[in-house]
Amino acid sequence: MPKVKEFTVTIEDKPGALGKFFHALADRGVNILAFQSFVEEGESLARLIVDQPAQAKATLGALRMIFEETEAVVIRLPHRPGQLARATERLGEHHINIDYSYCGLDPDSASALLVFGVDNLTKAASLLDTLATEPA
Repeated sequence: MPKVKEFTVTIEDKPGALGKFFHALADRGVNILAFQSFVEEGESLARLIVDQPAQAKATLGALRMIFEETEAVVIRLPHRPGQLARATERLGEHHINIDYSYCGLDPDSASALLVFGVDNLTKAASLLDTLATEPA
């Protein structure tokens, strides 16, 4: 799962708006695997990775929400100390700049999902894919 579709969604910055958005996805059977939300210039933005990107896109369209689809890299690693350090150090060693990151949980295991927006997706995906197979 090194490269994945990521959605960045613009949401009204008011109480309850994020909850309504997440509820709309849940009502359509979309599971959010990882997300990050923050306020920028008076708008709430949410980045998310979901289990059903096509259904999420259809839902966002039906709700007439402003969103952007991009790619990010994801690695599944054991949920224990030092794993985030391994991944970020590996990217840094290969001169890949991390623009943003966030995490989630793999619903099928106890693994952490680490999501990275980087300046070189292809190289990062290859490095993280290799890292995931190495002993921790």
